[in-house]
Amino acid sequence: MAKISQVKGLRRSTCWTLVVVLLTLSAPFNAKAQRGAAEQKTAGYFESIRKSPPKQLAFLLKMPKGGDLHNHLSGSIYAERYIEWAAESGLCINTATMSLVVPASPSKCDSGQTPANTALTNSVLYRQMIDAWSMRNWQLSGQSGHDQFFDAFGKFGPATYNNSGKMLAEAVKSAARGKASYVELMLTPDGTPTGVASSQIGQKVGWDGNFETTLSKLKANGIENAAAIGIKNLQAMEVEKNQLLKCGTPQADAGCSVTIRYVAQVSRNGALSQVFAQMVTGLALANDPQSKVVATNLVQGEDGLNSMQNFSLHMQMLKFLRPLYPQAKVTLHAGELASGLVPPDGLMFHIRESVMVARADRIGHGVDIMHETEPFELLKEMARRNVMVEICLSSNDLILGISGSRHPLATYLEYGVPVALATDDEGVSRSEISLEFLKAAEDHGLGYLQLKTMARNSLQYAFIAGESLWRDGRKFLPVGQCARDVEEMKLNSNSCRQFLAASEKSRLQWQLEQDFNAFEREW
Repeated sequence: MAKISQVKGLRRSTCWTLVVVLLTLSAPFNAKAQRGAAEQKTAGYFESIRKSPPKQLAFLLKMPKGGDLHNHLSGSIYAERYIEWAAESGLCINTATMSLVVPASPSKCDSGQTPANTALTNSVLYRQMIDAWSMRNWQLSGQSGHDQFFDAFGKFGPATYNNSGKMLAEAVKSAARGKASYVELMLTPDGTPTGVASSQIGQKVGWDGNFETTLSKLKANGIENAAAIGIKNLQAMEVEKNQLLKCGTPQADAGCSVTIRYVAQVSRNGALSQVFAQMVTGLALANDPQSKVVATNLVQGEDGLNSMQNFSLHMQMLKFLRPLYPQAKVTLHAGELASGLVPPDGLMFHIRESVMVARADRIGHGVDIMHETEPFELLKEMARRNVMVEICLSSNDLILGISGSRHPLATYLEYGVPVALATDDEGVSRSEISLEFLKAAEDHGLGYLQLKTMARNSLQYAFIAGESLWRDGRKFLPVGQCARDVEEMKLNSNSCRQFLAASEKSRLQWQLEQDFNAFEREW
């Protein structure tokens, strides 16, 4: 009997062992199934409120967004802040043009001007300045949306002087409010009290039509100093931002947790010598692994005189320079054009040359894609090479009058071109990242899963260093080191810990998945 009892006990023990093993093996599958169910329920809830944009906005305000990859620092600040800073700096306002003026002597404004601080007690002037410095009430301005937008920057420009740290603090505070964990901010890094260092060196050297000799002259005239100035400026900005937001203290603002990288901008409507010099400086900064500058981009109106005349030459400049700075990335404003803004032949080549000649890693806007020569072949090439498009819906609507079914977003999705939503110029447009997501849902019928894919894309195609968490960036299948950890949404394995420790990008992606997991459990 003792042997029989021992056998029964052994059988019971073996059974329990098998149960434990089976439960252990099924745990990740259960966790994965639960996450899938939560995702589907969240998507279903979003569809159930499709006819209620206010409810959708409340939902989207809480939804994790990943990164904002197309964000001009000067355009991200709301006019209200610029008015405060203009008042603090003792600037004057030209009451006829609503343009800020730096007075010849402190607090002494010329005829036709009034101290900017007057706006803080004069509600009429206050609202006039906001309307002039943004797209608020632009329909009443007597200008097109395009002209109102681009003219605004020159009007509030002096308010940005010596306020880079404040601007940076405002930008990351806004990103944190919108549930974005990462931003790539476009700016001119090498500004000085007398002008842009690289541009000044370029003007001194001139343009002789030869890439190699012009580059040699730039080097002989100290172009590397412009990059050094840029690094110093960015470090000073971040120090001030950290102080303003009390980063590293118990009172730290949520903006302190937003990861920042920079895109060095090149003023495409400048003289050729200045454009080339700014490209050299931007690429040099982005090629430096110690720099937080990760890419360069050409900014200003794509329809501008110099831009239209020199666009192909600008692309050839980048083609020449890029091999000299192999670690630098390039994202280009391309196709921010519409019928009637330029002649028809001006719509046929900007995206194509940006992709095929300059070999851009990403494209900003891409609105006129269907006007391009052989557009379908170009779309296929962008999909094959994973050239992501930074989609700025509010900006395209306000500046170009392109929205809804006239916007090529659906075409990019149809052809498998990766896309992500971005703010472009939040302050000037009077928008925010959550409103961009709402516009995608309202005007383009996108559902939660498509919006989630765009949020994931924003980090997948971000220029921050490190390997991706995804071995398949289309299906979002995790790398082997983290496969089980992602399924369980628990960082248990040493292999995944080591992988995340070595990659800034994967750490951001891991946190986004954690945020999505928590968000979807609410619904």
